[in-house]
Amino acid sequence: MIEREFTPATGLANPHLQTLWAPLLRRAPRPPRRRETLELADGDCVYLDWCEAPGNRDDAPLVILLHGLAGCSVSSYILGLQAALSEQGLESVVLNFRGSTGEPNRLARSYHSGETGDLDALVRHIQARFPGRPLAAAGFSLGGNVLLKWLGEQGDGARLVAACAVSVPLRLDLCATRMDQGFSRRYRDHLLTILKRQIDSKRERFAATGNEAERARLDALNGWRESRSFWEFDDRVVAPLHGFTGVDDYYARSSSRQFLASIRVPTLLIQAEDDPFMTPEVLPEPDELSDSVIMQVTSHGGHVGFIEGSLMQPNYWLERRIPDYLTQQIGLRYVNTD
Repeated sequence: MIEREFTPATGLANPHLQTLWAPLLRRAPRPPRRRETLELADGDCVYLDWCEAPGNRDDAPLVILLHGLAGCSVSSYILGLQAALSEQGLESVVLNFRGSTGEPNRLARSYHSGETGDLDALVRHIQARFPGRPLAAAGFSLGGNVLLKWLGEQGDGARLVAACAVSVPLRLDLCATRMDQGFSRRYRDHLLTILKRQIDSKRERFAATGNEAERARLDALNGWRESRSFWEFDDRVVAPLHGFTGVDDYYARSSSRQFLASIRVPTLLIQAEDDPFMTPEVLPEPDELSDSVIMQVTSHGGHVGFIEGSLMQPNYWLERRIPDYLTQQIGLRYVNTD
């Protein structure tokens, strides 16, 4: 099933304005949150940022949020959605992927578009702590790819009642190529600069703490500083650090489009045709979607933009659309009506 709905704010129909408005100009809400460290089986850890529902209700539905590449729990789209979910009576928790918070993680490896193990560990952690509590998830960009891939891998065993994924690089190879074209190269260069700084920061941390084994894994990487594209960076860094034979193997195994037919959880997939991170060829055909997946393709929206209203009073459509979809799927009996 494919739906269309979204009207860009007057003066913000341009995809780059949609993409850049919130990161550059929005004063995102700052809902009260608390941080938790989740220890992982391989000795690493991730940080969780919890935003409780009003009244600290023990039965409030809980939504896992997954950020995009080089993002974290202070990304404007994450903060805005956490505030919106709280207003709807939904508690939320952000999974900050390994090394994404500005503090290097403990291992040379990091996160990538196909890494679903940490999400699975979080789901198991939550369900052990809150058995029977309704659990949903929403992911953006890379985080959306991780979520869709995990849902497809789990099939009937997925332990969620609903999911939503936004601006997902469903075909990583096509998206990596798109980022080498036109103005999209600016996004590519910005993201690669952040990723390279994270490697340098991690190398310095390992040297300071005497972690020679993990530093040696980073030192063994060749040519990553000279990488000018995601094709090069993913081949020189992501693939060798995470057990892939090369960039082609990484993209082939990690792209989420091939997992859409196996999803059994009610899932809303939101994509914009003008997303500067991808091309229309990235979008799946209707027969690639399971009956559980609704794909909403809008003409405008950019990459994780979807700003409606006006320049003077911009509204963030995702912060209405996602809570509406999730609460509908969870059921009105769980929604705070106080």
